[in-house]
Amino acid sequence: MFAAGLSFVVMTALVKSLGTTINPIQAAFLRYALGLAFLLPALRSIMATKLTPRLLTLFGVRGVVHAVAVMLWFFAMTQIPLAEVTAMNYMTPVYVTLGAALFLGEKLAFRRIAAILVALVGVLIILRPGFREVSAGHLAMLGTALTLGGSYLLAKLLVRDVPPSVVVAHLSIWVTLALIPFAVAVWTQPSLRDLGVLFLVACFATAGHYFMTLALQAAPVAVTQPITFLQLIWATLLGAVVFHESVDIWVVAGGTLILCAVSFISWREAVLNRRDLTPPSIAPKL
Repeated sequence: MFAAGLSFVVMTALVKSLGTTINPIQAAFLRYALGLAFLLPALRSIMATKLTPRLLTLFGVRGVVHAVAVMLWFFAMTQIPLAEVTAMNYMTPVYVTLGAALFLGEKLAFRRIAAILVALVGVLIILRPGFREVSAGHLAMLGTALTLGGSYLLAKLLVRDVPPSVVVAHLSIWVTLALIPFAVAVWTQPSLRDLGVLFLVACFATAGHYFMTLALQAAPVAVTQPITFLQLIWATLLGAVVFHESVDIWVVAGGTLILCAVSFISWREAVLNRRDLTPPSIAPKL
């Protein structure tokens, strides 16, 4: 999880380094188009998966939703500091928890509701409406976390019928297709530097997801989730040292509050799952 967090922060810093040299929508498309090279190992599984009309619909809808999230995220990167992007991105698991209760029938106990309210307080601390201007970049990050939450909820439906590797592969394919018309509308000739940076973005994004998968296989989410706090520290340091962004203590405080709430939700889910798997004391234990 340490390596995953480092990979994601480097990926974010690379996108930040592009600045305004390339349109955010075009950059998002090229990141996914170049990332299709990493699908080659999963090609056999992709071809072997039988696509029903229901699966095609879910893949397509998820691709469009995730494409919107990616465009908003790339836009936010050009508007607000690195630390604020990272801190506000922590809201995604909170939206997933809410969505699972609303649309997938999962229970939302009082403790989870309290944790969600704490996370929302964290967002208010970061944005501080009334005390400073809430920019288009902040609104874009709120939209990013919300649409990413929708994407992950659709993934939870898909992994019931399709292997995770195939779900990830189809995400890359459908997001690339969904971004084509938007990229064409703003297309300009990218420089070799921009292409190189975006290919590195795809590399570090893939590596981050791979390391995160290894972490989740090795330990419960309740153990790995708190380590993601390091992303906020690294993002704050990178923003200050490399991009000369001021360190906003309120952003760090709000991000910490959100992450504490997300970690608590993850811990509660781990406890409940373990309780479901553990037989009662009168039952034979194997």
